[in-house]
Parts: sequence; structure tokens; C-alpha cells
Amino acid sequence: MATTDPPAPSGAAFAAKGAMSGLKHHPVTIIGAGVAGLTAACALAQRGAEVTVLERAGALREVGAGLQISPNACRVLAALGLESRFRAISLPSERVELRDSTGRMVARLDLARHRPGDPFRLVHRARLVALLEEAAREAGARIELGHDVAELPEVPLLIGADGVKSRLRAVLNGPETPFFTGQTAWRALIPAEPNAAPVAQVFMGPGRHLVSYPLGQGQRNIVAVVERPDWQEEGWSIPGEPSELRAAFARFGGPVPGWLDRVEQVGIWGLFRHPVAAHWQDGRRALIGDAAHPTLPFMAQGAVMAIEDAWVLAACLDAGPDQEAALARFQTLRQPRCRRIVEAANANARNYHLRGPTRAVAHAGLRAVSRLAPTRLIERFAWLYDHDPTAL
Repeated sequence: MATTDPPAPSGAAFAAKGAMSGLKHHPVTIIGAGVAGLTAACALAQRGAEVTVLERAGALREVGAGLQISPNACRVLAALGLESRFRAISLPSERVELRDSTGRMVARLDLARHRPGDPFRLVHRARLVALLEEAAREAGARIELGHDVAELPEVPLLIGADGVKSRLRAVLNGPETPFFTGQTAWRALIPAEPNAAPVAQVFMGPGRHLVSYPLGQGQRNIVAVVERPDWQEEGWSIPGEPSELRAAFARFGGPVPGWLDRVEQVGIWGLFRHPVAAHWQDGRRALIGDAAHPTLPFMAQGAVMAIEDAWVLAACLDAGPDQEAALARFQTLRQPRCRRIVEAANANARNYHLRGPTRAVAHAGLRAVSRLAPTRLIERFAWLYDHDPTAL
């Protein structure tokens, strides 16, 4: 279990300390108004920085769909004074269920039972972005929509929160070629069944798997991944064909066929491995979120890492006037942890798609562990969930 830390200062407390902050009136420009950029805007503006966020889109519209937010990120949201508002827009995740393709239970991770003090939440990405935008504006950040950054501005501090195709990442690290994993993913939202239990379910089959969980407000999230070499376009919002999704999972049982029958629109994208950036900063510019460490969606930590990054960056900058030292410390603190998370996601990509005798043996082992030592599967990731970025 996570240790109990002293209460974190609220957003109002940060604003009140203003004059004592090392960031008071410090100009900061952030490229990108996603989860990473808006959390950073909130954390920096609450500490007195003069924050401007430049966002290419003309409106902060939905990109992606569902997110699982684990305790390590919830601690940051609480420290920003957003705990009650976040709870109002999200659901508590009671457990994670691993099932085979027939729907038979393989293992249960009872989050509510075995970690009752830790918040695991399910939320629609659009609702989280709206909350972070509101909080950033309340703290004094200026958000400029419809602002496409053709050239990187020369400013005292520039933060690249502009995702896997970050222009700043290319400047700091040079050209890179991501590695296609041979996997393609679909993402869809469907109407949730009444009183759907707040449970994340993973259905694992040979060469493919499907994840689903409710998001509240009558919505259910579906992410389905299949090994196929013929789709290699990377992007979150490319329209796909629901019939292809249904055909790819036609042999799955349990609730899956009923869910897929309700899919009317689906997005599709190829999954690529990007290396964790070697260079996150150069003393006056820094990367956070997917711009620094894109990850495969198999640990539910993409948005979580972005939220952690934002807090740690703000805390490092707030610790003293030496910006170069602060940015160097930020990379030193964050890079090893993010690399470990990315590697864990890569491992899950393999484990979910096992075939033949290997799959049977692995599932039998998971069933035995889940029955005989029900906390072991959760505690394997204590290093992930017990981490408290606000203790910096």
C-alpha cells in the first residue's frame, strides 16, 4: 500500500504563495493543449508563472476516448486542488479482469478490495481535458487556440507538449524512425449498459486482445488490438470500418459480440514503438508527455506519465532560479521511470497475444496466482502505483 504523506498544498495555496515562488512572473510558453500541456500550464501558473499555451486546433475537441488514471497521477490532480472536480467527472475502477477469448476468467486484480485507499479512476479524455483547461485558465494561463507553431519561438522557456510528432523533439534529438510493431488498434465508444460495473476487462486471444470499461454518462470505451502487417498509418482519429473490427474478433465470446454489434463509428491506427527521447531539454527548452516518451497503450500510463511530468517539471523549476539546472534535474528524475513504464507496456503487448501451448501455460499460471495469492498481481506494480510525484 502507498504510504500516507502529509496533505499536499491545494491550488489556492500555490496561488497564495505567489511572491515566494521561484516562478513568479517567469514567462513560459507551452506547445500543445492536451493532457500534458494543460496539466503543466496549471501547475506552473499556480506557482506564479506567466503561462501561454499554443494549440494548433481551433477547439479542444475529443481525441481518443477512455483513460484509466491510476493513483500516481491522482496524487498530482489532488495537489493541484482538482480532486473533487476530477471525482465528479470520473468513475472509480473496482478491478481489472483478465479473460481469455471465450470470456472465461483468467485473473482478477481487485483494486478496490486490496488497495482501498488508492484512487483508480476511469474517465473520458475529453472531460479530463476540459477540467484541466478550466483549471489552467483559473490559475491565469492564457490558452491560444488555432495557433499553429510553424517555427519554434525564441522564448525564455519553451515546453514541447505536442505529442509523438513533436517539432521540438526533432530539434533536440534529430530525425528518428519509429518501429512498426505489426499491430493495429481500433478505438470506439458505445452506449454502456445500465448500471455497468466500473470494471476494466481485458479479453486475450492469439495475436489479438480487446479492452473495455465504462466511462460514466452512458458511455463504454473499447480498444481492440490485432496483429496485422497491412496497416501502418499512425494517428488517433483515422476512420475505420466497424465491420472489419467485428470480423477480427468474430471468435471472441462473453459480452464482446454484443458490444461490437453496437459499434457505429471506429477509429484505427497503427502501433509504433518510439524510443524514449535521449535529450529532453537543452537548458531553455524541454519535452513532456508523448513528446518525450511515447508508449504503447498496454499499461494505461500514457496520460498518467504526462500528468507526472507536468508536476515534476513545475516543482523542479520552482525550486530555484537556475533554469538550466532545474531542467537537467527534471530529465534525471523522469527519464528512468518513464523508460521502465514504456518497457512494461512493451512486455504486455507480447503477453496479451500469446499463442498455442505457451498461452495455455501462461493462463494456467495466472489463474493459480490469482486464486492462491490474489494480491501478487497488483503488487508487481507497486513501484508504479505507489509513486508520489508530489513528494518531490
